[in-house]
Amino acid sequence: MNEANRIILLKSGDSVAFRKLVDQYRDQLFNIVLGLLQSHDDADDVIQEVFLEVFQSIRHFRGSSKLSTWMYRIAVQKSLEYIRTSKRKKRAGVVLSLFGYEHRIPVATSSPFYHPGIKLENKERASILFGAIRELPVSQRTAFTLHKVEALSYAEIAEIMKVSVSSVESLIFRAKQNLQKSLADYYEKNER
Repeated sequence: MNEANRIILLKSGDSVAFRKLVDQYRDQLFNIVLGLLQSHDDADDVIQEVFLEVFQSIRHFRGSSKLSTWMYRIAVQKSLEYIRTSKRKKRAGVVLSLFGYEHRIPVATSSPFYHPGIKLENKERASILFGAIRELPVSQRTAFTLHKVEALSYAEIAEIMKVSVSSVESLIFRAKQNLQKSLADYYEKNER
């Protein structure tokens, strides 16, 4: 089935077409969300929101990009919304703790992240790397994750992030510089 026919079926509310779409793209979208959020539980929650948004918004899909690019954009947007919401909750928690309400605040831990595609012998190094990626500014983290983890081209990333290709190049370049700085000490101490 070509993409145009698939879109027609999706817009008509065909549940079989939607199930096939979910089956085809779930793993790819989950990996994008997981790479950005670095939490399996959070990624599970967000991926459900992604497919709910796809289902509810497919009627408004204009076809100016590929269907997969449109879904990647939704996945990135939902992930970034989740990150922003989490940061607001953390800031509110800090304020509440200043006034003695810390017993009402759920404790957020920053446990090591282990990507499911990493071999056992590389788990520690990967955890250090993903920790450094988590500290990048969100736009750099997004561009870097889409390019290095998902192997998307600069043009695809530009379309997903709604920025120019040169902006993507700049974001990835700065992300690499920031990662080199933050990982230099670790590799100097542990990789000799």
